Amino acid sequence: MGLPALALLLAAGLLRAQASPLARSFELDYEDDCFRKDGVRFRYISGSIHYARVPRPAWRDRLLKMYMSGLSAVQVYVPWNYHEPRPGVYDFAGNRDVEAFLDLTAELGLLVILRPGPYICAEWEMGGLPSWLLWKPDIVLRSSDPAYLAAVDSWLHVLLPKIKPRLYQHGGNIISVQVENEYGSYYACDYGYLRHLLASFRALLGSEVLLFTTDGTRAEELHCGTLQGLYATIDFGPGSNVTEAFGAQRWVEPKGPLVNSEYYTGWLDYWGEAHASTSSVHVARGLEDMLQLGASVNMYMFHGGTNFAYWSGADFKDQYKPVTTSYDYDAPLSEAGDPTEKLFAIRMVISKFQPLPAGPMPPATPKYAYGQVALQKHADLLDALDVLCPSGPIQSRFPLTFEAIKQAHGFVVYRTQLPRDVLEPTMLGTPPHSICDRGYVMLQKEYCGTLERDGQTTLRVMGRAGDTLDVLLENMGRISFGANISDFKGLLGNLSLDFTPLSNWLIYPLDIDAAVQQGWPHAALPKSSRRGRAGPAFYTGAFETPGIAWDTFVKFPGWSKGQLWINGFNLGRYWPRRGPQQTLFVPGSVLHIGRPNNITVLELEGAPSTPLLLFLDQPLFNRTLGHSTVATE
Repeated sequence: MGLPALALLLAAGLLRAQASPLARSFELDYEDDCFRKDGVRFRYISGSIHYARVPRPAWRDRLLKMYMSGLSAVQVYVPWNYHEPRPGVYDFAGNRDVEAFLDLTAELGLLVILRPGPYICAEWEMGGLPSWLLWKPDIVLRSSDPAYLAAVDSWLHVLLPKIKPRLYQHGGNIISVQVENEYGSYYACDYGYLRHLLASFRALLGSEVLLFTTDGTRAEELHCGTLQGLYATIDFGPGSNVTEAFGAQRWVEPKGPLVNSEYYTGWLDYWGEAHASTSSVHVARGLEDMLQLGASVNMYMFHGGTNFAYWSGADFKDQYKPVTTSYDYDAPLSEAGDPTEKLFAIRMVISKFQPLPAGPMPPATPKYAYGQVALQKHADLLDALDVLCPSGPIQSRFPLTFEAIKQAHGFVVYRTQLPRDVLEPTMLGTPPHSICDRGYVMLQKEYCGTLERDGQTTLRVMGRAGDTLDVLLENMGRISFGANISDFKGLLGNLSLDFTPLSNWLIYPLDIDAAVQQGWPHAALPKSSRRGRAGPAFYTGAFETPGIAWDTFVKFPGWSKGQLWINGFNLGRYWPRRGPQQTLFVPGSVLHIGRPNNITVLELEGAPSTPLLLFLDQPLFNRTLGHSTVATE
C-alpha cells in the first residue's frame, strides 16, 4: 500500500473516531478502584434536588447555586406517580417536564445521577409508586407479582426512551442510573424482581450505561438489595464511622470506587415532632473524611424544597408518621433556595479537593412580608358537595376505600343515617387501623370531633333515628418507607354505633382541586350558614402585591389544620396545632402582579374568631406541642 492511500485510511479512521459518540465513556475501573470518565480517573461530588418539589421557574436558580457550590453532579429522582396519575395517562408538562429539567442541568454544566425507581422512597407519597396499583387489592408491590411487573414495564417503556439520548455515552450528561432504591430495606428480598428490572433497564438503555443500587450499611440490607450486574453503593450520614461504613460496601464490592449515594446533610420532619437539624461542622467534617479517601459522594439533600399539594409521604416506625409539607431537610440550600451556613461550610471543604467555579454565589431570593389578609367564611364543606363531587355519590352497603373508588389523594365524605334514637352519649368508633388517616365526624352537619389513625378511634354521640352522620376522611400521605403492607386509605373497616356496624353509605369522592382551579369559590356567592367556625369549611380572601411577586411565608394564627390554595395552586397542608411547621412557603411564581391574589383555605377542625393569614418574610419551622423555640432560615 502506498503512502497516500495509508494517509487517507488514517485520516478516515481519525474522522470516524472524532464523530463517534462512543468516544465518550463513563465506566468502573476495578483495577484502580475508581470511575473513569472518557478514560480519565474521575470522582463526583454531587447533591440531591427533586424537581417535583421545586416550582419550574426556580429550577435554574437552584441548579446554578448547586453548580456554584462546587458540585460536579446532581442526583435526581423520577416519581412515577407524578407522571402517570392514572393507568396509561401521562403528564410531562409544566412542573412535570423532566426532560426540560435534565436539559437545564446539562446547560449549566452539571452531570446527572438519575434514580428512576420505579420505587424511590424520598418521603414522597407511596414512595413514588402510583396509588392506582392498589386498585388490585392483593397486589404485591416491589416484587415479581405479574400485575406489578406489567405496570412497571409499561412505565419504563415510556420513561427510559426519554432518558437514553441524554446518557453520557450518547452525548448527554447522565453518567449513571440507579435501579430500584434501598431494596434491601424491604421485606420481599425478591431477586427475580431485581433481575427483571436489570434486564428491562439494559434493553431500554443499552449495555454501556453504568447501573447501580443504593442500600444501607447493614449486612441484611446489602444481602437483599444488591445483584450481580448492578454496582452496589451505600448510604450513611455524618454520625457514622466512615471507615466502617465503606467497609460494608467493600463486603459486597471488594473492588471499584467507594460511593456514598446518600450522605445526609439533615433530616426530614414529621408532624408533631421537633424540627430536625444537623450541625454544619459535623456535615462538613464527614464530607472531608470521605473525600480524603477518594470516595464519590452525593449529599442528600442539597436542596429539599416543598411537598406541595398532597405529595408528602409517611414513614411507619411502630406507628404512622406523616411527613410535613416543608421538605427543608436542614439542607445546604433552604426550602426557599437560600444559601445557608452549611452550604458555605461544604463549599469550603470542596475547595480543598477541586477548584470552585469562578464568580460569586448567587444571593438569596428576595422575600416580602405582605402582612395580614382578612378571610371570610364562604361555605361549610357539607354544603358544597354539589360543586366538589359533581358526579354524585357512590352507594355501598359498607364503606369502600379510596382505592376502591379510584380516589388518589385528598378527601372523601362517607354519609349514612343513624338507625335508631341515641338519647344517651353512645360510642361511635372503628376497629384499630381503620381510619386512614383522619376522620372529621359531623352529625346533622354539626362537628363532633376527629378520629385519627394510631390515635383517638372513638367518640360519643347523641341523635335521633334518621339523623345524617358524615365522616370526612383525609388521606395524609401513603407510607413511603418502613412498612411491609400496602397503605390503603379511607374507612378500611366498619364504623360502629355501640358496636353495631353502620351500613347503607353514600360515598362522595371530592375533587376540590378541580373546583378551585376553575375559580371556585371566588366566582360563587357565599352560602349562608348559621353554624359557627367549628368543622370543615372553606374561607376566602384576596390581597394585592405592591408591584412585586416575591417569595413569602404564610402563618395561620389560631387556625387548626387544613389545606391552602393561592390562585388555584395547592400549597399543601398546614397544621400549626400539631407542628413543628408553622408557616407554608409561597413561591413568588404563584403570585400575580396588578390583580388580586385569591386565597382559598379549607379548615378542617375550627377557624379562629377573627380569621386572617399573616404573610412573613421568613419561615417558622419549630414549634411543637407547646415548645416555642423558633428556627428561621
